[in-house]
Amino acid sequence: MGGCSLLRSCVCRRLLYNGHQAVQSQRWASNTDRGRGNEEDIASLLEGAEVDREDTEKPQPSRSPSDSSVVLFPGQGSQQVGMGSGLLKYPNVRAMFQTAHRVLGYDLLDLCLKGPPEMLNKTVHCQPAVFITSLAAAEKLSQEDPEAVEKCVVTAGFSVGEFAALVFAGALDFTEALYAVKIRAEAMQEASDAVPSGMLSVVGTSKTRYHLVCAEAEEHCKTLGIAEPVCKVANFLFPNGRVIAGHMEAIQFLQKNSKKFSISRTKLLPVSGAFHTPLMEPAVEPLRNALKTLSFKQPLINVYCNVDGKRYRHASAMEDLLAKQLVSPVKWEQTMHAIYERKQGTNFPWTFEMGPGIQLGTMLRICNLKAWKFYKNIDVFEND
Repeated sequence: MGGCSLLRSCVCRRLLYNGHQAVQSQRWASNTDRGRGNEEDIASLLEGAEVDREDTEKPQPSRSPSDSSVVLFPGQGSQQVGMGSGLLKYPNVRAMFQTAHRVLGYDLLDLCLKGPPEMLNKTVHCQPAVFITSLAAAEKLSQEDPEAVEKCVVTAGFSVGEFAALVFAGALDFTEALYAVKIRAEAMQEASDAVPSGMLSVVGTSKTRYHLVCAEAEEHCKTLGIAEPVCKVANFLFPNGRVIAGHMEAIQFLQKNSKKFSISRTKLLPVSGAFHTPLMEPAVEPLRNALKTLSFKQPLINVYCNVDGKRYRHASAMEDLLAKQLVSPVKWEQTMHAIYERKQGTNFPWTFEMGPGIQLGTMLRICNLKAWKFYKNIDVFEND
């Protein structure tokens, strides 16, 4: 395998730039419109991951840790105005954004470069923006350090970043994945607008009992007349680091009573909904219908799943788990342990975070300091 052949097969070669793409987009839209009228129960949509499937897993070539790399893709919240400005000189990046213009129906590149921030930060816009910008950063990596891509053995993405990881690994077509991200973002935006809710980043201690914290916040909501309150751990970030999400009344209760629950720090995240909790259930069916139109393939490298922190073993499980991800906590800490756990004295692979931001690197540093020493962020902004 020469040069950047892995990325060529996983991203660039799989881009659809011709008229067939427009036909596909229309077909996807038609299928989704029909699916929106389906009265199928949400619970049944989340089943299927345990259905017996043929084992199509192919053995992956082994490499020594020091001669391999890991590529990580960020999620919503990492976006910044100006991202992508340092990537336009690389092959295929402009084509990616041109494809996005056709699939999304608006100029995503202009929004990334110029903002305004309040538009870029909207769920409906920032998810496609982060998805494409991080894959464009992978194109930069393939040009500047082709061996890093060729030697990649593992990839993972946080929330919407999981779609980028699957494209990078060759399991999903770029344009099809972008269409799914579009539907996902729109559905999550709609679900967020329906209920005042939010997400709170917290740092606890060994004494913090998060399930009890959430239960008490839900009881508080009931006293306010909320019939079915939601307050759940939405993200497992690092040891004692969590994101708790739910009704805004629950989030506000936790902020006011953080010391009581042995929570040392809290930070309200700039998002409009309680992602990865049951409040996202209305978004599951639209995403499920979109995922049904995609062609999932066995990945060329190991891809880790947010739902259970384990690598995908079968392409047939991807549809179910990507839908379930919307209402399940992101097990990022568990993923980091699974990827980087090794015997004493064993070398670590190089890790590349496909900007914008260094959030994943920060979490890696807390989870595994030794692994973090081999970490690098791929900048997506204009180089000085």
